Amino acid sequence: MAQQSKKIMIYQLLPRLFGNKQQSNIPYGTITQNGSGKFEDITSQALDGIKELGTTHVWFTGVISHATLTDYSTDGLPANNAQVVKGRAGSPYAVRDYYDVDPDLAVVVKNRMAEFEALIQRTHAKGLKVIIDFVPNHVARQYQSKMKPAGVKDFGEGDDVHVAFSPANDYYYVPGKDLVVPAPKSDQPTPLSVLQQQHYTESPAKATGNNVFSERPSVDDWYETIKLNYGVDQQNGAKQYFNPTPAVWTKMRDILVYWTGKGVDGFRCDMAEMVPLAFWQWVIPEVKKINPSLIFIGEAYDPTTYKSFLTTGQFDYLYDKVGLYDGLKRLIRSEDNADVNDIRKVWQQESAGFGDHMLRFLENHDEERIASPGFVGKAEFALPAMVVSATLSGGPVMTYFGQEAGEPGAGAEGFGGEDNRTTIFDYWGIPEHQKWMNNGAFDGGQLSPDQQALRNYYVKLLQFAGSSEAIANGELWEIPVGGNMNKRMYGYVRYTANQRLLILVNFDRHYRMESQVQIPAQILQNRPFTTAEDKLSDLKLTDLKDNTIPVWVLPMSAQILAF
Repeated sequence: MAQQSKKIMIYQLLPRLFGNKQQSNIPYGTITQNGSGKFEDITSQALDGIKELGTTHVWFTGVISHATLTDYSTDGLPANNAQVVKGRAGSPYAVRDYYDVDPDLAVVVKNRMAEFEALIQRTHAKGLKVIIDFVPNHVARQYQSKMKPAGVKDFGEGDDVHVAFSPANDYYYVPGKDLVVPAPKSDQPTPLSVLQQQHYTESPAKATGNNVFSERPSVDDWYETIKLNYGVDQQNGAKQYFNPTPAVWTKMRDILVYWTGKGVDGFRCDMAEMVPLAFWQWVIPEVKKINPSLIFIGEAYDPTTYKSFLTTGQFDYLYDKVGLYDGLKRLIRSEDNADVNDIRKVWQQESAGFGDHMLRFLENHDEERIASPGFVGKAEFALPAMVVSATLSGGPVMTYFGQEAGEPGAGAEGFGGEDNRTTIFDYWGIPEHQKWMNNGAFDGGQLSPDQQALRNYYVKLLQFAGSSEAIANGELWEIPVGGNMNKRMYGYVRYTANQRLLILVNFDRHYRMESQVQIPAQILQNRPFTTAEDKLSDLKLTDLKDNTIPVWVLPMSAQILAF
C-alpha cells in the first residue's frame, strides 16, 4: 500500500461537552441545569490549543442532529419520546436528521447550520481538517428529516411494511407485531422518573440497529435505533440484492456528498463492519469524485477483515482496537497476562503490510478514561503506551479531549451511570478539561503542576511524532531489551536514510530497563554515531562508542532516542 505523505494526528471532541463551562453536574440534569457547549465555544484560542498537540484533523463528534429529550418546538424540533432516547441529551449515534446539526450546539437555534459552517471555516483557518461522524447502520426510532433538500425521500417513505424484508425497503420489519420497548434496568436511574410517562407506538415494529429482528429488543440492545436495509436479507442466509442499487445506498451517498459540500474533510464511519463491504467499495470512490483528498475511517473490530476493508472497501484507515489498544491496556494495568508480545503480534501479524492504515488510540468516547478507577487510576501510567501508539507506524494517532489533562470520567452522569467513561448521552461539565479551558481562555490556567507536566508530555510527544520522517515512513526493526524473561519492556528502531530513532518503553511498575543496545549494521548503513538525544526529555548521551547505546529507562516510562 502507498506510503503516507504525512502522519495524521486526530483530536476527538464532543462540542456539547468540550466548551461547556458550567460546573453544576446534576445526574440526568437538563441543558439549563448542566449546560451545553456550543460551536461558538470552539474558538480560535481553543483551536490553537488543539493544534499545539500536533493535531492535523479535529473529529467533531455528535454534530449531526440526533434524538433528544430537549424541546425545541419553537424552532420546529420537538423533543423525542423518552422511551426511545438514551439520556437527556440523547445518543449522537441515534441520528434523527442526517441533513441537520444538533440544536444544542447553537447559540441561536435557527442559525445552527451557519454556526457549524463558521466552525468549519475557523478550523480550516488554523490549517486543521474537519472530521465528522457518518452513522450508516442505523437511525433514531423517530427519524424524520426536516432539513433535507427538495426531492429527497425520507428513510422508510414508500416501504412495504407488510413484509419482513424487501430489497426495495429502507427498513426491516416485524409484520403484525408492535414494538415492545424494554423496561430500564432496576439499578439504573431513568429520566422517565422525572418526566411525564410517555407511551411509544411503533406498528409494525422495525428491526433494531444491532441486528435484532424481533419486536422485543432487550435493554442492552440499541433499542433506540432502527437497522437500515442495504439489500441484505439478514434472516435468510444474508442473501444479497445489490442490483438494482438499493435506495439506501444512493441516499447515503447523497448525505456524504452534502457534508462534503459543507467543507468536511473526512468521515469516521460508525460500525462500518455492520454495513456490506460492497457498499463501501461503491460509495467511497463515488464521494471522492467530489473531493479526492477526503479520508474515510472505519470502526472495525475483526482483524480478519481489516485487509478487505482497506483494499476492497477502499477505507483509508481502520480502528486498531482489538489489536494494539487491548494489548496496551493490559500492559498499562499491569495485568497478569500483559505481554509486549501483543505489540509484536500487531505489526508482525495482524496489521502486517498495512500498519500505516491503522488508527491508534488509548481513549475515545466508547472506552474507559485512563485516569478512571476502572482503567488504571493514574494518567501517567499510560505514557509508555501513548509513545507506542504514536510511533509504531505512520498511521493516525488520536487523542480524546481531556486525556491530556488526566480527565477521569467520574460521576454517574445519567444513562451511562458510573462507568469510567465520559458520557455521550447527557449534559455534563468535564472538570479536569475545564481547568485547561479556564473559562474560555484555553490556556491551562487552572491545571495543577502535575497536569501541566502531563499535557506538556503529550505536546512534546505528538508534535515530534507528527513531524518525524522516520515515524511517518520509516522501517521498523525490533531491538531486544530487558532480557528474554521480561514481558513488560520493549524496544524498536524506526529509521529512514535521514533519521534514526530508538524507541524504548518500560511497562514494568518496579524495575528499570537497563541494557546495552548495539545498533545493527543494516540500520547504520555505514553511518556511525557518537551521540543520542531523547526527544521526550533533556537526556543527551555523548561519547558513545561501537555504535552502542546504554539504555536506562525508569519504570512506567519511555524514551525516543535520536542517534
